[in-house]
Amino acid sequence: MPGCSCVTEPARKLVTAARLTKWVVSGPPFLFLLLFFVIPGIIMVLASFRYPGEFGGLAPLTAADPATLQGVTLETYRFFFSDPIYGQVFVKSIFMALATTLICLTMAYPLALLIARSPKKSRDLMVLLVILPFASNFLIRVYAWMIVLGPQSALSRLVNGLLHGLGMEPVHLLFSPFAVLVAMVYVHLPFMVLPLYTNLEKHDPSLLDAAQDLGASAWQRFWRVTFPLSLPGIFSGSALVFIPVLGMFAVPDILGGTGDMLIGNLIKEQFLGTRDWPFGSTLSIMLTIAVLLIAWLAARLAGRRGSYG
Repeated sequence: MPGCSCVTEPARKLVTAARLTKWVVSGPPFLFLLLFFVIPGIIMVLASFRYPGEFGGLAPLTAADPATLQGVTLETYRFFFSDPIYGQVFVKSIFMALATTLICLTMAYPLALLIARSPKKSRDLMVLLVILPFASNFLIRVYAWMIVLGPQSALSRLVNGLLHGLGMEPVHLLFSPFAVLVAMVYVHLPFMVLPLYTNLEKHDPSLLDAAQDLGASAWQRFWRVTFPLSLPGIFSGSALVFIPVLGMFAVPDILGGTGDMLIGNLIKEQFLGTRDWPFGSTLSIMLTIAVLLIAWLAARLAGRRGSYG
């Protein structure tokens, strides 16, 4: 019918325009993820099944028999699961990431709450101060802690003076797990503050007023109203801190001792030191699986808490 064609043609153009807009908007992020995440991940998986080259890198693939592909092996995975030291490094790295996340959350929550409840003029200045460390180079900020925690620093003298007064042996703050933890918290604290502040700023003050009218104390208003509403910010900030800390290698390299190797340092050593790319790829895959598993468990716990809440 002529009337139907007139109606169908504009509708078809609208559908085509909608599809084109969808690809224009989602295409660049999709290509970015494909080029810099999916393809490197596939290369890493394939490299983990190869033999290391004689002078580093990957050994070449040879096919002596058409039915058999030479140069493909599970040796790196057998080596990983046969030596418990790699499991210990993983556990140590997870505990370091958990400790950093918990300390950052403990320090960031009051600060984010203070910023969110401050006047607008003061709020902008406080947010600027939080992100101000990003204006300087990452390595310079980490190396600065070598001065703060050095044996001749005022902090080390104060701590060792107190320990001497208590009859205890002096301690070395630098090149220790304490130095690594302090620098990790310092570097990643803004990543916890900003998501929490973004969440807390959106809370409706009338909810707290209603809870107060119903007789709730200050602690009850926080625990029953503010804290549950801030859980999305807590989970976002925890992910932004936990995942980078788990793979961090620069801070332990600079401020850690010989026994403070984390999984990130081990992966870096395999690629740049011993040049055993297959084993480095295997460690990277194990780290990725661990991160995904922890994220899945956290999401399940958050969903269960939300369903019961």
